[in-house]
Amino acid sequence: MVLMTSRSQFPLCYDCEKKELQGEITDPEMKKMFDIPEEYYKNNSFLRSIKKNYLRFGNLTEKQIQVFKKVVEDLKEESSRTPVK
Repeated sequence: MVLMTSRSQFPLCYDCEKKELQGEITDPEMKKMFDIPEEYYKNNSFLRSIKKNYLRFGNLTEKQIQVFKKVVEDLKEESSRTPVK
């Protein structure tokens, strides 16, 4: 019997992940895409995972890019809403 585990079962602390996310992005288009507020990365593990994938493998699929942009747009929209009283 083989025990299979995944990294998601043992998530890194945010500070550890933050070190991973500090890699240099040289492609101007990707650099602009990933230049989003730190709070978005802190509050969304999906955004962190996409950036880590890019830093590790140097490329993203078109679908990953579309989903990343959609999530960022949703977060911007959510943060711009003011509470209704």
